[in-house]
Amino acid sequence: MANAEECREALEQLSRNMAKSTGDVRKAAALDRSLSCRITDLDLTFTGRLRDGRIQDVTTAPGAPVEKAEIRLAMSSDDLVALVDGRLDFASAWARGRVKLEAGFRDLLRLRTLL
Repeated sequence: MANAEECREALEQLSRNMAKSTGDVRKAAALDRSLSCRITDLDLTFTGRLRDGRIQDVTTAPGAPVEKAEIRLAMSSDDLVALVDGRLDFASAWARGRVKLEAGFRDLLRLRTLL
């Protein structure tokens, strides 16, 4: 099981990866939306803002998110690290229920390019 610091580093790496992206991926990452990532096995939630192609203003709080973010992810700590490292495919993890993603329909359409 990954720890909270490893999860934070994975989110920071994801943000760096998005910032370096080009084309359709860059367009999809250019949303301005609130974001939460619930780490189920650690019982904590990272919240922040997806803005300008990066995840910004990341905070960590114990338990479930206090407010409903516009884009909501939930997964285990190991799955977050594996997704960012490229060892786990998002689509297959989502199809198997290992990763949950909730967002508005338009956002889901734009995010599919990232995933």
